[in-house]
Amino acid sequence: MLTKEYEILKPFVDKPWLRFTLSQIKQCSKKKSKGYVYGALQKFVNEKILAEEKAGNVTLYTLNHNDLRAQVYAGFVGEHIAWHRKNLPFPDLQRIALKIPTPFFIFLVTGSYANNTQKKGSDIDVVVICDDSFEPKKIYAELKHDCEMNIPPIHLYVFRKSEFLGMLLSNKPNYGKEAAINNVLLYGGQEYFKIMSEVVKNGFNG
Repeated sequence: MLTKEYEILKPFVDKPWLRFTLSQIKQCSKKKSKGYVYGALQKFVNEKILAEEKAGNVTLYTLNHNDLRAQVYAGFVGEHIAWHRKNLPFPDLQRIALKIPTPFFIFLVTGSYANNTQKKGSDIDVVVICDDSFEPKKIYAELKHDCEMNIPPIHLYVFRKSEFLGMLLSNKPNYGKEAAINNVLLYGGQEYFKIMSEVVKNGFNG
């Protein structure tokens, strides 16, 4: 279980391209004590999970995209939060994930189930990101029947890692950007934040 301190990292996990002030983190975390929030932020800065910078009289905090530990922590926090969601059909999602025929993959829920606006007839949108050496069609072939027969149906998207990265760095709107902005990260957290760190350093801002 995560300690309450690590709840402070949730905004950085949800929007790893943004910089936050102390006041914004206090508001997002719903913590009453400004001193508590400041102490937690400083702990994560000292551990190099977060980076801080001055903008006039304001200190801004961001995920430290230059440190591997930040990716590990962000991935773990993201997965922990995801598996404690109340609106997701975890047995269905786990059954699908366990049939993915490659050891490397990232598994995201997107769309209405990610932002908790699903209705009775809503499909579950799932994004699988696989290694560049693997053929996405093999994943489609393995999962297609189970996804279509699931109740509710699962709408499957599969991208190679380089393809997903390219979509995030594109100047045009695309589903990759939608998935980055609105997702529940169930598996592959560290690899997901490796991608996010790379695109943020190359200008991705949501």
